[in-house]
Amino acid sequence: MPSTTGAPGTRAPRVTTPRIKSPALLVAESGADREGHGLRRTMGLFQLICFGVGAIVGTGIFVGLSDSVAQAGPAVVVSFLLAALTCVLTAFAFAELGGAIPVAGSSYSFAYAGLGETTAFLVGWCLLLEYGVSVSAVAVGWSQYVNELLNSVLGIRLPAALSAGPGEGGLVNLPAVLVIALACVLLVRGVRESARATAAMAVLKLAVLVAFCAIGFTAFRDGNLSPFSPAGLGGIGAGTTAAFFSYIGFDAITTAGEEAKNPRRDIPVAILVCIGLVTLLYCAVALAALGAVGGDAVADRPAALSYVVNEVTGATIGGGIVAFGAVVAIASVVLAVMYGQTRILMSMSRDGLIPGVFEKVSPRTATPVAGTLIVGVVFAVPAAFAPLDAVVNLCTIGTLATMAAVNVAVLALRRREPGLARTFRVPLYPVTPLLGLGFCLYLMYETGAGTWIRFAVFLAAGLALYAGYGRRNSRLARLTASDAAEREPQAV
Repeated sequence: MPSTTGAPGTRAPRVTTPRIKSPALLVAESGADREGHGLRRTMGLFQLICFGVGAIVGTGIFVGLSDSVAQAGPAVVVSFLLAALTCVLTAFAFAELGGAIPVAGSSYSFAYAGLGETTAFLVGWCLLLEYGVSVSAVAVGWSQYVNELLNSVLGIRLPAALSAGPGEGGLVNLPAVLVIALACVLLVRGVRESARATAAMAVLKLAVLVAFCAIGFTAFRDGNLSPFSPAGLGGIGAGTTAAFFSYIGFDAITTAGEEAKNPRRDIPVAILVCIGLVTLLYCAVALAALGAVGGDAVADRPAALSYVVNEVTGATIGGGIVAFGAVVAIASVVLAVMYGQTRILMSMSRDGLIPGVFEKVSPRTATPVAGTLIVGVVFAVPAAFAPLDAVVNLCTIGTLATMAAVNVAVLALRRREPGLARTFRVPLYPVTPLLGLGFCLYLMYETGAGTWIRFAVFLAAGLALYAGYGRRNSRLARLTASDAAEREPQAV
């Protein structure tokens, strides 16, 4: 295309740093209207809420509750509320940006619009921890409850060599690999099928947790909550960091921006409904468990909820039902989180920052088949060989970093794009995003020095990858100023 600026025959200047892609251009270049890359809009509000619940409720409450109780004691209820407050403050930011920029890239795309390409790449890199690594952690938790279910129903357990990694006395965790493989099969079949499966599993696991609360509260004793905070404020802070893992995944709702029927209206509503529902449920489950058997009985106990039901009822059948609910719940998390991961990678691939194989969508199923299979294989490896504790803290700090970036992106876009069509606005701006940022930074601090060191190494590797591949292959960098002007619509 001929140049429209400068001397005749010369090219217009390239887009210079900071490379920022406007919300209008992000929406215009989304996959909905691109031949060979199109996604189908099949998800309504109910499916989005079920998808959010499916992404959140799983390993964190069924497996991670015992770790949070070990840190905070009965004050874990306060830890859950503080973790929820962090999520709520940031959920407002996700709701605003998810409604204004309804694309598949979620935090990555929001950072691209608000903070520039380098930060966006690092956010996408950190999302590998939130979505990708958490798949591995969740799959390991699934394996624990599969054993609990088999023990309750049949009186048998899988051999340790085939149900745990080398760090836990086994050879390979085959159930963890199996649940990832099953999620891959569902995801490549199509979003409609995946959404139906996620909705069914979400309803089932909510019913199981409500039933658990009903059983636990029948044996509730006030004395089991004393001392309420044995480790003081420090224990509550550490418990909040541990409890935060239970909320990871709510932002996956924004990755459905190109497959939601009415994303500008439904995505903000779905995010806020999910956070409120899950917070009430978590606090009720924690109170029921601790009130029934006490904090010492729950702390550091695998499959803690099954144990509580067995103790209260005096039979293993109740624990077996809870174990079945956990198996379904955790499987739905794997499905929802893998969905989110593939959509993040698709957006990065469209922008040229990672190889093009991740943006290819099957015309038959309207899903990124190749990208889904690659994600499944890559994250089955740590699930097969790594223990759960090895990845939880790193996953948590990576998630908090992306949430911090989203809060900053809201501030940046309010200043840079005041006329952007926003179907939802963060209340009490700018106090709310600043508080969200502060809470994220505090919880990152609470993860400890060792986690910070590993996170710094992880970020350095991401910067090296961006410098070596992403920056040179960026499609935005290859756009001339006149190209960008022609491709960008006038309004979102």
